[in-house]
Amino acid sequence: MKRVAKKADILPDAASAPDHDLDCRRCGRLARFLDRVRGEHPDYWCAPVPPFGPRGSPLLIVGLAPGMHGANATGRAFTGDHAGILLYETLHAFGFASAPASVSRDDGLALVGCRISNAVKCLPPDNRPLPAEVAACSPFLAADLASLPAGAAIVALGRVAHETVLRALGLPLRAHPFAHGARHALPGGRLTMFDSFHCSRYNTNTGRLTRDMFRAVFRDVTAHLGRGSVES
Repeated sequence: MKRVAKKADILPDAASAPDHDLDCRRCGRLARFLDRVRGEHPDYWCAPVPPFGPRGSPLLIVGLAPGMHGANATGRAFTGDHAGILLYETLHAFGFASAPASVSRDDGLALVGCRISNAVKCLPPDNRPLPAEVAACSPFLAADLASLPAGAAIVALGRVAHETVLRALGLPLRAHPFAHGARHALPGGRLTMFDSFHCSRYNTNTGRLTRDMFRAVFRDVTAHLGRGSVES
């Protein structure tokens, strides 16, 4: 899949802080790695992957980073890899997605009242971004967080996402320890963060994260958002 999106397509409000930059090369290691992967897979997206879904939605899901043959290939968060299977199935079951599977950027799937982003927008080697790379990408996530309405929910998929959200908001990590199923009422009373283990292949194949465990998190989220019982 070739890169066809333009910045104007991705930034819904040019007057607001940018939540993504297709041309970003501020992290030298990641930029060089993407150049190498692009040479090996010329049809892959191989660029920073933009958030997906309406900006300012009442639910923001934050993952770690694009997967090599998933979002890095397709250009859409959690699309084309194993991690997206459980995520999109669950979003559809709770009324946040128009279809239960995300196949490509042009498959017609839409998110409803939901947005998906990552702590790091570029593919990292071995799926392990360095702390400096997470920090360099944090302002983009901070822009998304600033656009959330009062009462919004954040689902952090994994410890890195959890801690990146807290740092982007300028909050202490010790006051909000990560734990699957945990709920954190963040200072200021505007936002609530819900923790989940990442829906990675490793976590789902080993049983560390089950379908029921993941759905339990989203039951809490929908109750918080006052959506009632919408699970299918």
